[in-house]
Amino acid sequence: MSKIVEYLTENKELMLADLTRFVEAESPSLDKKLVDSCGQVLEEIFKERLGVEAVRFPQEERGDHLLFTVGTGATRILIAGHFDTVWDKGRLPIRFEDGKFYGPGVLDMKSGIIQSIWAVKAYLELGYELNAEIAFLCTTDEEVGSQTSRALIEEEAKKSNLVLVTEPPVAKTGALKTARKGVGIYQVKAKGVSSHAGNHHQAGISAIKELAHQIIKLEELTNYELGTTVNVGVVQGGTRSNVVPDEAEAQIDFRVETAEEADRMVSILENLSPIIEGIELEVVGELNRPPMERTEEIVALFSKAKEAAQEIGFALDEAAAGGGSDGNFTAYIGVPTLDGLGCLGEGPHAEYEHIIIDELPKRAALLSHLLMRL
Repeated sequence: MSKIVEYLTENKELMLADLTRFVEAESPSLDKKLVDSCGQVLEEIFKERLGVEAVRFPQEERGDHLLFTVGTGATRILIAGHFDTVWDKGRLPIRFEDGKFYGPGVLDMKSGIIQSIWAVKAYLELGYELNAEIAFLCTTDEEVGSQTSRALIEEEAKKSNLVLVTEPPVAKTGALKTARKGVGIYQVKAKGVSSHAGNHHQAGISAIKELAHQIIKLEELTNYELGTTVNVGVVQGGTRSNVVPDEAEAQIDFRVETAEEADRMVSILENLSPIIEGIELEVVGELNRPPMERTEEIVALFSKAKEAAQEIGFALDEAAAGGGSDGNFTAYIGVPTLDGLGCLGEGPHAEYEHIIIDELPKRAALLSHLLMRL
């Protein structure tokens, strides 16, 4: 057993205590007061475990983003994580059962942040020389699109040689993520002409009928061979069954594997034209997260992680993920990025969200051993 694994295993209960404290400080993305209170807890943990203070990036509507820095050197490593969650306060109770820790954001992704703190703490406590600057960027709006944090994430990534993202690995297998799909979020609104569906049906122009045509057209863009999917997830419109509807709208999610395909899909969405005469279409939205494509640099990073896992005593695989993370931004601007370095568990955004407690020291050790190689 490596010294780092031994150290972290011995300190598993302290790691768990830090994580429990962090999860108890609930932090739903849209509640700035709660998120900032959670940020204060995180600042206390960083101070206690690594002796560092936060650089705070104040926000008006979202929680303040936090940056912590440890060490100095020619190499700069950015560890990226978020501490906002999808859960409203009190919505998901904390419980411990069968070696698992259930709670709001415990998997996605507060455990990953705690692991990264202890990975560096173990490294330093055991006397290993840290010849790099480790920057921990902890943001507060990933679950709602990273609108206030994206520029900061990209700015800090550009200052860094590489980025490690402590989102959870693939459930069950524990594979790290060397590719992620890009995510487009759009809303299509149709405006027609209302009329009485009985007396003056011919005078109306149905916005719902137009939208039905557009939905079929958009859904048929799904191409599994290309890795492109389109989902029209929400549709609404009309007022009464006896009124030809003059307004309707649909919310659309698309996923793509490459930047080229992202550009194609954005062009299609933003150049939709009406099929029915007299209809006006309005399209709003964006490519919310560009794709994280698997590059030679990312593969090289994963190879180092695989070596680190072998040294600890387990096999590590890689995978592509359909969901996005803040790693999409850093990889897209050309900074080598490895994702999925958080804790193993299941159920992000689900009521059974949990981590496997024994994986806390193991995955923290993986990160610590990886830092040795970087």
